[in-house]
Amino acid sequence: MADLELWASSLLLCFITMVVLFLIKSKSTSSSSLSSSVSPRRYPVIGSLPAIKANQKRIIQWTSDIVRSSPSYTFVLHRPLGRRQVFTADAANVQHILKTHFFNYQKGSFSQSILFDFLGDGIFNADGETWKFQRQVASHEFNTKSLRKFVETVVDAELSDRLIPILSAAAANGDVLDLQDILQRFAFDNICKIAFGYDPAYLLPSLPEAKFAKAFESAVKISSERFQAIHPVVWKIKRFLDVGSEKQLRVAVEEVRRFAMEVTGEKKEEQREKSSIESPDLLSRFLSSGHSDETFVADIVISFILAGRDTTSAALIWFFWLVAKYPEVETEILREINDKSEATIYEEVKDMAYTQAALSESMRLYPPVPVDGKTAVTDDVLPDGTVVKKGMSVTYHPYAMGRSEKLWGKDWAEFRPERWLQKAGPAGKWSYVPRDPYEYTVFQAGPRVCLGKEMAYLQMKRVAAGVLRRFRVVPALEEGAEPVFITYLTSKMEGGFPVKFVERATGGL
Repeated sequence: MADLELWASSLLLCFITMVVLFLIKSKSTSSSSLSSSVSPRRYPVIGSLPAIKANQKRIIQWTSDIVRSSPSYTFVLHRPLGRRQVFTADAANVQHILKTHFFNYQKGSFSQSILFDFLGDGIFNADGETWKFQRQVASHEFNTKSLRKFVETVVDAELSDRLIPILSAAAANGDVLDLQDILQRFAFDNICKIAFGYDPAYLLPSLPEAKFAKAFESAVKISSERFQAIHPVVWKIKRFLDVGSEKQLRVAVEEVRRFAMEVTGEKKEEQREKSSIESPDLLSRFLSSGHSDETFVADIVISFILAGRDTTSAALIWFFWLVAKYPEVETEILREINDKSEATIYEEVKDMAYTQAALSESMRLYPPVPVDGKTAVTDDVLPDGTVVKKGMSVTYHPYAMGRSEKLWGKDWAEFRPERWLQKAGPAGKWSYVPRDPYEYTVFQAGPRVCLGKEMAYLQMKRVAAGVLRRFRVVPALEEGAEPVFITYLTSKMEGGFPVKFVERATGGL
């Protein structure tokens, strides 16, 4: 009965909102003005909903424009029913949120309720002791040489045995491949091996369908769309009725969790039978920590798949696009690659300063996670004077920060890896110089800084070297066309990234 009452009141609320929208329609501004960088007009009850809906397909770019046009690099977006969301690209604000007042900015109930069906209590959706436990175990494991070696072995095998042969065949036949799909398959195989000790063999010449991978993609997409709902009550009604996208999400999550639970159960059985043999994958390491709740462990593993599959593939897609667009950068990368042996030696890849600079620069312009939000636990005031009330969403904006003239200078729009480098030593060798993590927030910062940062750079540099040493990557877009940046929980290219591969002559350049 209580559920029916909630449903009825929710429908009434939606009806009132629709009436208000209809009444102000004739007074609302045009789409062109709504898309401008000026803070959007707000109305009673519905806030800035007309502007939000008009820019729904480019919400990242729209909010970035507004943030960057604000004198304080911060603005407050008024959502329906009085809900307010702070967006900021100010480095001092970011440090306040992610470090100095970390205790006051958590994932919060709003974000957790949206992602719980998919991520459960996994590390990316947890606060408090649940988060702390996962962080401590993961932090220890990510700092072990054995895990680093395992990651190297997995990436090298996937690169040499699967990725390169597929690209060679495409080059020989003149085929066009969707590099976004290829790299997602590559990353999916890698993270499943690293996280589960399981090989889904998703990157094969036949490019097979994988039920789990498709379900995972659907769960990511629909979960992220919940954030853009007019009000949470909208998707909650659909979930209660089990209709539309919420029914699709339920089915997708059931498939993802069924798979994760099966693998978790099998891994526990394997550990019971071979207790003296240490397995190198993350799942084995978490189970060895003494946590036996299969549902909780599955939550942890799903979060790691999200991080390992979507972020590195997103970063590499935009990297290859920019390298193709800037041939002078490609030339410098090739010089560095050709100075190294083809042997997969960690120290050699680690020393690829120019390639790392190019990767960092591509992520500056196209961050894999373009925005990230927290919820205020108590009332607060940000360093720039913005008042934050308890329960408000506070979102820092890596996409906008990467386009900040204040942080990167007037040439911020240029793809220039040199901004990350300095000459060092008598030979004038390039040395990579990292930026302040509160100015370059691609890997987050503070207590929640990305644990897999170094692993991600290692993997991306190996892929960049392995591919560019052998092939020239040629975008197969229509003349004058540019890829469209879109985002779900992570960024993507709308419609994929069609490319051709051209074998290089001996010597690479």
